[in-house]
Amino acid sequence: MNLTPSYSLTRRQLVAGAAAVGATLALPALAQIQPSVPLVGPLAPNPVEFKKTMEQFIGSAKPQAEGLQLDIPVLADNPSAVPVKAKVTLPITDTDWCEELMVVAELNPTPLACRIKFMADTGTAEAAIRIRLSQSQAVHVLARMKSGKVLAGKQMVTVAASGCGM
Repeated sequence: MNLTPSYSLTRRQLVAGAAAVGATLALPALAQIQPSVPLVGPLAPNPVEFKKTMEQFIGSAKPQAEGLQLDIPVLADNPSAVPVKAKVTLPITDTDWCEELMVVAELNPTPLACRIKFMADTGTAEAAIRIRLSQSQAVHVLARMKSGKVLAGKQMVTVAASGCGM
């Protein structure tokens, strides 16, 4: 009588076991993710102010996406300093240049994050700033040209924790 157990491991069982171990290790990280609870009080979003800011900047123009290059991270590990880079790629001429660039955080209590004015002699219209985000949201960048054309772009940003309440 043979009392020694026989172990045989297939590749499929090994891969399934490795996946189970990986999922088990990922559970503590998933438990730390904050549930999507609406913010109240001073950190609550201000949709009325967001809409008013956007309408005032855009006016009657129809925003277009071409001509505006954005570099905004999809995941912000530090919501107190999210880097935002924007550059107008349209040609800058003596008759048409970027007059103003605006960055708006849709769900922040104060949506307007930055407003920069340019002159014809600037040569290029680009900016690199850091903004604070209260929660995961869309960051909008708008640029108004001298000709009245409005360029618009946006990027969804997921934040690891609240930045405005710190």
